[in-house]
Amino acid sequence: MQVDLLAGTGYRPLALPRPQPTILVFDSGLGGLTVLSRTTQACPGAHIVYAADDAGFPYGRLTEEALVARILAVMERLIARCRPDLVVIACNTASTLVLPALRARFAIPFVGTVPAIKPAATATKSGMISVLATPGTVARVYTRELIETYAGGCDVTLVGATRLAGLAEQALKGEAVDDKALLAEIAPCFVEANGRRTDVVTLSCTHYPLLLERMKRLAPWPVEWIDPAPAIARRVVALLGPIGDAPCPDATAIFTSGAGLSGPLRIALAGYGLAHVAIEPMPLAN
Repeated sequence: MQVDLLAGTGYRPLALPRPQPTILVFDSGLGGLTVLSRTTQACPGAHIVYAADDAGFPYGRLTEEALVARILAVMERLIARCRPDLVVIACNTASTLVLPALRARFAIPFVGTVPAIKPAATATKSGMISVLATPGTVARVYTRELIETYAGGCDVTLVGATRLAGLAEQALKGEAVDDKALLAEIAPCFVEANGRRTDVVTLSCTHYPLLLERMKRLAPWPVEWIDPAPAIARRVVALLGPIGDAPCPDATAIFTSGAGLSGPLRIALAGYGLAHVAIEPMPLAN
């Protein structure tokens, strides 16, 4: 593989505790909250900033060139504002494309989010796994390379869900999400052939764990669902090294638009420990 998305290649953890490192968790929308939750649990002494580029959401509508340019521009602004010690790119669509450019531009460690194909291949008993992702992640060469490297002996079904991230955002904002719409998005993951059937599904978009309990209920049969968030949190701890346990200021959420900041969403953000919400206006250029 050319790039290890979960690693901060070239970075070593500090031997001495950092009294209060700042961790920036970045996503196009609200899916990164699933990573934020695990990171907060793993690093209780860190100052956490959650940044959502909601002005650019969804990233799947952008060309690869436009997406790289957008994320570099947004990250330039966020790093200047927040001065993080480490950045988590809590977005598969972005991670599979833009991490090399970010690491070339900024001299801080970046932890990406990779489709959990290797653990899925290890966990399957039937040899049939599904990768539930956005169309952008499904189309990436990196995803295909992961399959070739780690799941060559498996039957892998790639499912590019067009609406699932949006449905997750709706649910978190307190809006109704129809079971039929949700089932239509996940149904292609469940494949039966020659007496075997899918037994592992990777959640290869950080939005999807927001709907996990409903997906379990609607699934035609039980499967193992793999969420990469715990592995990401472990990597953050490994890169930062020991962290002091001094009290931290309340975590902050930053939005590049804020157009969808409803009352129910603010309540949901508070439930993730994001007591403060700020807007860093960055309209998406036409």
